Amino acid sequence: MSALHWLSQGTLVLASNNKGKITEFEKLFAELKLPVDVIPQGQLDIPDAIEDGLSFIENAIIKARHASKISGKPAIADDSGICISVLDGAPGIYSARYAGNHGNDTANNEKLLNDLKPFRQDGQAIEGMFVCVLALVEHAEDPLPQIFQGFWHGEILEATRGEHGFGYDPLFWLPELGISSAEMSKEEKNKISHRGQAMQRFRESLADV
Repeated sequence: MSALHWLSQGTLVLASNNKGKITEFEKLFAELKLPVDVIPQGQLDIPDAIEDGLSFIENAIIKARHASKISGKPAIADDSGICISVLDGAPGIYSARYAGNHGNDTANNEKLLNDLKPFRQDGQAIEGMFVCVLALVEHAEDPLPQIFQGFWHGEILEATRGEHGFGYDPLFWLPELGISSAEMSKEEKNKISHRGQAMQRFRESLADV
């Protein structure tokens, strides 16, 4: 798929109804200064897709195709979550609905803390990784979606810290900075986060445009 081709379409649909993600993406896309309007799918009355894939990549493509099919426009979708090695990668693709109800951040954080209790040992950190996969499709049946990935490594706290961000940010500890993800400003987070990294790779794909 030619980047120049979809850039000529005038509108790029952001396949998300997650307010936290949309806020971050609006800032990230503003920095790109693309010659297209990036519109969250909710503004086009597009409902969430059924995420029945088994990986971040599959779900990102499902969401992008869903938004593109309904809108008739190119679409970009994010699938992201947190993976904990001692939990065999969970919550993983189920991060947003880990506790049962989609998008209940408080319940999801509480479940993660409870699930990690058996693995807690004095002085030993539990490592975690935020993952972001972006899928860009020119149309609903695009045979060659563009994929951009970002990975953000940290540790999982024993209690929440910070008031910013969303999702698992209050539990994600960055030892090199001495703060949680929820204690960072949006600008600081976007520079180093999994989503920021994926967007940087997306930006690099446009270098020759």
